[in-house]
Amino acid sequence: MLSVPEARERILDGVFPLPAEVVALTDACGRVSAAPVISRLSNPPADVSSMDGYAVRAADLSAQGTRLTCIGSAPAGHPFAGQVGPGECVRIFTGAVVPTGADAILIQENAQAEGKSVTTTTTLASGTYIRRKGQDFAEGQDIIPAGRRLSARDIGLAAAANRPWLQVTRRPRVAIAATGDELLLPGSGLGTGQIANSNTPMLAALLRAAAAEPVMLPVLRDDMADLATLERMVDGVDMLLTAGGASVGSHDLVRRGLEQVGLKTDFWKIAMRPGRPLMYGHLGRLPFIGLPGNPVAAFVCSVVFVLPALRRMAGLAMPVMPPEHAVLGADVPENDRRMDHLRARLDHDGNGRLVATPFPVQDSAMLHVLAESAALVLRAPNAPPAKAGDPCEIIRIDRVLE
Repeated sequence: MLSVPEARERILDGVFPLPAEVVALTDACGRVSAAPVISRLSNPPADVSSMDGYAVRAADLSAQGTRLTCIGSAPAGHPFAGQVGPGECVRIFTGAVVPTGADAILIQENAQAEGKSVTTTTTLASGTYIRRKGQDFAEGQDIIPAGRRLSARDIGLAAAANRPWLQVTRRPRVAIAATGDELLLPGSGLGTGQIANSNTPMLAALLRAAAAEPVMLPVLRDDMADLATLERMVDGVDMLLTAGGASVGSHDLVRRGLEQVGLKTDFWKIAMRPGRPLMYGHLGRLPFIGLPGNPVAAFVCSVVFVLPALRRMAGLAMPVMPPEHAVLGADVPENDRRMDHLRARLDHDGNGRLVATPFPVQDSAMLHVLAESAALVLRAPNAPPAKAGDPCEIIRIDRVLE
């Protein structure tokens, strides 16, 4: 059986960044920038006031008291057209352009105004309460690099740089096919031996959150002919996922069924719990990942293998997110030769440390436990027993898509 890192690396070696497309700024959040974003202007575009008050010449102010004549007003968006001379000031508001001749802002709390006369005993250094032109960024500056998943903060930055359209990597289109005679749509009347198909909607939701486009295919029956129809249903997609039928039972037919229509299997079975019967290969040029049928195993394998592949396809420079550090909230036994991924709650102790407490039952069909989990505690192959309070590594599944 392959190790988890080796299996993941072989999957990543077989997928590549997708081409770019141009989208409206309002549709770009969560997408990955395909080219650097270059500012079309400086921000601020001119020297502007950071406070409400009066634009003054700092040299005019004296601690013994100063009387200035207000010669006009400069609201934001309406610059004062004249020039501030000796003994003069201009009423100014936050964000307004500093008038020619002024070099500081006297805030209104430190000024007494009576008609056109403004008095103060405050002194100021040149530049006080002025945001200089280009203080945030300059025209022509590379403000967002290529290969970044764009956040709401990035959208605000691009908007301030006057960029209404952005180049982003095209969303990966991922076909999902669950397999099994026992599966019916959620909401169906279930007979004896039948269950609701949880894998397809769960995986589709995970893919959407990862900025991919899920293509949900019909449930495939445990029949070689049914599996062979997959080849005709995946035109135009960038990856194929199946869930179920990947083990060694007489009804686990995915590998044999797809090999009849051209699947080239790279590997099958990895040293991992849950998720040992994971398959990977290519159907023509199409990357294929065969997930286990147990829904918890399907989810964990998607976090460990599918999401890094999607990050690579999206053009992210670091497709594999490094694990985080925590301490155990309960004792755990020694591990066998498979890398374990224990579903766990997260809390903080009195010292502010992150505490990961594995659930006592780790069955790979228990979706309720998965839904209550915030992390996967990673246990290396053949790891010795560990005590509560010992350090551990975790994958945060409550924030796995950040």
